[in-house]
Amino acid sequence: MELFEQMASMGHERVVVCSNPEVKLKAIIAVHSTVLGPGLGGVRMWPYESFDEAMMDVLRLSRGMTYKAAATGLNLGGAKAVILGDSKRDKTEELLRSFGRYVDSLGGLYITAEDVGMRMQDMEVILGETRWVTGVSEAHGGSGDPSPVTAYGVHQGIKAAVRWKFGEKSLAGRRVAIQGLGSVGRYLAEGLLRDGAEVVGCDVDAEAVEKGRQLGVEIVDPDAIVATEADIFSPCALGASLNPETIPRLRCAIVAGGANNQLADEERDGRALAERGILYAPDFVINAGGLINVYNELTGYNRDRALLTTRNIYDNVTRIFQEAEEQKVPTHVAATHLAEQRIARMKGLGSRQWSRFTGGRGVHIHT
Repeated sequence: MELFEQMASMGHERVVVCSNPEVKLKAIIAVHSTVLGPGLGGVRMWPYESFDEAMMDVLRLSRGMTYKAAATGLNLGGAKAVILGDSKRDKTEELLRSFGRYVDSLGGLYITAEDVGMRMQDMEVILGETRWVTGVSEAHGGSGDPSPVTAYGVHQGIKAAVRWKFGEKSLAGRRVAIQGLGSVGRYLAEGLLRDGAEVVGCDVDAEAVEKGRQLGVEIVDPDAIVATEADIFSPCALGASLNPETIPRLRCAIVAGGANNQLADEERDGRALAERGILYAPDFVINAGGLINVYNELTGYNRDRALLTTRNIYDNVTRIFQEAEEQKVPTHVAATHLAEQRIARMKGLGSRQWSRFTGGRGVHIHT
């Protein structure tokens, strides 16, 4: 009963528990909303400590995808999936193909993509079982790794935040502390360094740390990154990094990063940042570049078009700051309000037909 109450309180339409003991598959697919279109969201493979932890993560992530698509103006709903396991040890072709069959059984209500613990090659294995896959290589009609575009969007959001907070267009000389130097964090660091920013970063993965060091990133211990003095703190690892323990330790003027669900508790922690005078760029607005990128695959991928749309994150983030200032509310409240307004306008339109393209094949969905 607790699960049903949780789903109802968060507004989820469907949650599918996927199990195949023969290939050791344990996964959850959560479809939060299909009001604006089919739910698109990545599949994350992570060694969760419990089923309950995995369930809470997928419920929060899928809801975040709904708001991300709505706030960005995309004709998509929100969904997400998690696979319980260590991606470096437990991932097999059989497991991925079994997961693909579960995705296929939903008939397009959920379109999967790459997330933490997954690679483009994994998406192509899943593509062998279902057409409802994005983030595959150009050879399969896709766009490849979405991480560079996600990072590009975060970069645009950081520029908008610096302009709003400091009244300056340039990032030269600005100090940015990046928490997580994986795919998005590394590409973000590259762009910031090209703009003349100073970048300090951390990661729990030794390979990611070495790649960051080679770029020119100043490396610090993961436990020290939150309290590192910087103009911008950029969470680019897992979620819930902003909480009652970390927020008082922040020594920055802006929080703007690529991680999902950065606020452990949206209401409590969003207001805590605002009370400290720290400008927060809501995660589901600033990190929408990856979603924009794979969304473009559905109608025939064009890199220039994807980057042009992602550049609009600068304007979207600025609009959130303006709304927050005018309404005298924290930025996460303003962002949520704008997303919910769009969803509400589209409700009650009755039956929808979504026509998209996946992997070069025409797809029609009726609900």
